[in-house]
Amino acid sequence: MLHLKNSKYSPKDATTVLNNSRDLIYGMAAVIRDCRVSSKFIELDVSVHKNNLELLLEKLSSIGENDDSRLIIEEEIEKEQLVKDGISYFNNERFWECHEALEGAWKQSKGEEKELIQGLILVAAALVHYQKAEDDICLSVLGRALEKLDDKSGQYCQINVDHVKQKVIEILDKKEIFTFMF
Repeated sequence: MLHLKNSKYSPKDATTVLNNSRDLIYGMAAVIRDCRVSSKFIELDVSVHKNNLELLLEKLSSIGENDDSRLIIEEEIEKEQLVKDGISYFNNERFWECHEALEGAWKQSKGEEKELIQGLILVAAALVHYQKAEDDICLSVLGRALEKLDDKSGQYCQINVDHVKQKVIEILDKKEIFTFMF
């Protein structure tokens, strides 16, 4: 996972940024699978040997300066830490990583908690689509999230569920997508 600092792109530019990124690394032993654009960064799913990371970053520097790069691996983390990480990722517009962290917590949950976390995962997943300029998909997934969160309220691990539902309803009513914080 590679995060470049963003100073000029919006989610509507995701496909263009993805294609430009692929053009810039043409001929390298690297693959850029996907691109998501937030107000703070450009998130790229990249496969590259660690010995070629610096060269990759140099080639992509015209798009944005490196903010963060890390290897994504499956690891066992306690549910509470996964939720805490998910909140941090969400609040920093790192929705794909939020989705992944919350999915780990979801796997460790049961009953109502499991359904609540699934609703939060869907909110993050929807905003991943927004970052890829897939607004119709985003709105559809937010509708599914609202169904999961419909009968949920109160606080869940520092997340105000009512606030999340209110923001989702506002987006769906206005059909204008925006980011917010957990």
